[in-house]
Amino acid sequence: MAPTPGSGAAAQVDNFIKGNKVTVFSKSWCPFCDKVKQLFKTNGIAYGALELDQVEDGPALQDALKERTGQSTVPNVFVNGEHVGGCDDTLQAHSSGKLASLLNGGGGDAQYDYDVVVVGGGSGGLACSKEAAVQGARVAVCDFVKPSPQGTTWGLGGTCVNVGCIPKKLMHQAALLGEAAEDAQKFGWSINTPTHDWEKLVTAVQSHIGSLNWGYRVQLREKRVTYLNAYAQFVDEHTLKTVDKKGKEKTITSRYIVLATGGRPRLPDIPGAREYGISSDDIFSLPHSPGKTLIVGASYIALECAGFLRGLGLDVTVMVRSILLRGFDQQMANLVGEHLEKRGVKFIRQCVPTELQLIEEGPPRRVKVLAKTTDGEVVEGEYNTVLFAIGRDACTDNIGLDKVGVQLSPKDGKVVCTPDEKSTVSNIYAIGDVVSGKPELTPVAIQAGRLLARRLVNDASILTDYANVATTVFTPMEYGCIGLSEEDAIAQFGEDDIEVYHQYFTALEHTVAQRDENGCYAKLVCCISQEYKVVGFHIVAPNAGEITQGYAVAMKLGARKWDFDATIGIHPTVSENFTTMNVTKKSGAESKSSGC
Repeated sequence: MAPTPGSGAAAQVDNFIKGNKVTVFSKSWCPFCDKVKQLFKTNGIAYGALELDQVEDGPALQDALKERTGQSTVPNVFVNGEHVGGCDDTLQAHSSGKLASLLNGGGGDAQYDYDVVVVGGGSGGLACSKEAAVQGARVAVCDFVKPSPQGTTWGLGGTCVNVGCIPKKLMHQAALLGEAAEDAQKFGWSINTPTHDWEKLVTAVQSHIGSLNWGYRVQLREKRVTYLNAYAQFVDEHTLKTVDKKGKEKTITSRYIVLATGGRPRLPDIPGAREYGISSDDIFSLPHSPGKTLIVGASYIALECAGFLRGLGLDVTVMVRSILLRGFDQQMANLVGEHLEKRGVKFIRQCVPTELQLIEEGPPRRVKVLAKTTDGEVVEGEYNTVLFAIGRDACTDNIGLDKVGVQLSPKDGKVVCTPDEKSTVSNIYAIGDVVSGKPELTPVAIQAGRLLARRLVNDASILTDYANVATTVFTPMEYGCIGLSEEDAIAQFGEDDIEVYHQYFTALEHTVAQRDENGCYAKLVCCISQEYKVVGFHIVAPNAGEITQGYAVAMKLGARKWDFDATIGIHPTVSENFTTMNVTKKSGAESKSSGC
């Protein structure tokens, strides 16, 4: 609320301070004022600024401020009505934690132990807890990892850091390096046939993960977030009972509770699955080479694991019940499958396992797999490792949600939330993979956690935008996408209202290596009635993840096909194909490239 010219200067100052949780009396040309405002912007802290050099009563207001605070300079900062001081004072208050305390009203609601407790120390939970602390809340995070059926456990950081994105991408890179070593010989390098040391790779990957685990604990300590390595269960809507690994119980209370428990791999209910099978929880820390491996499932996790294991020289078979990459564009999914087959991955289609039998203990084990096709044919095979990647279940059981009335979706067992991540209980929220109907992606959880923390603590209003979230499947030939699949676009807008521009091409780095000729593919799915707005972006190519991230901003801003056409590409790159695409599927014209 701006001060009213003509009223007393002291009254104007007082009204402006009362009208803002954070108040900055500033001058538009002052670099120290800019530094303070940047501090608040960077940390998502809403503030009201009054530029004293741009208002009629500026000198009188500054005199009133001096009389009130004894400070004659700007910036002059107040938080919740309390005077903080100038630039150095504000920066010091931020680093010492005083600013956070002031933002929270000097100590929070005495009725509760904490203002925010986050259950789950994965990417989303950590982002939410740290942001809430920065905003001034008293925060605790509870994190406890139940061992997998094979006994695997891990440190702070959740699935992504420990048994997901991070180790997956590192092993993907290891496989790409092996492929590059083969290609190098055609580029003039003299290289002996490369061999791979699984144990060395696992040691290096786990060492990096360990450094991340430690880093997260340090960050929580620096931001004064209480870390409880304990399993949390609801007693009532504001109360949690926590039990640590030694069985010690502790009860804590909080004004708000945020569920960020994520999910765990699902194992089939067949004989031997839990005893002799593994999941993505286990593969990245497996102390010995997996050897001959059967991967059951056709999810992105299944295909990514198949890709890097085959790239490391292992014998890999994928058993598929129905289709590849359910929920993704099926043309692109089939291209991913074709590339895996070209690299030596074998597929058993329309088939599900019925039993695992131990032939011999290892390492590695020898396991007999019995399976049955949809036609009733019995399939048998012997493998060293059987990895199940058939889906994930939300971690919503046995934490007391039924006691407090949090509604779960009957479809997926996840928390039913409003657009602001609120559950059916007014003070309980959920973020990340545990929220029904939202993308199961690490950056989504992080964004949702940060924005939720700002809304809970500092009256912010920005909601997470779940539309047009970019993602990538890190198979040897990566698949990146944003927006709708071609099938979903047709279902939503009608086939007559969709135009698909597409192009097969060969990545330049594959030409001398003599592989994957016209093996790359890109397409833009456009809605004609919306001025050829691009509603689906898809690419199978090297470095598709990096390419897709770059176009995500354009998609977020509602790019049309002619925006792509008007962009001059970088030559020679894979990405430039999106700026020169002129063949439509409806035209029936040849879409394979014959030159650079």
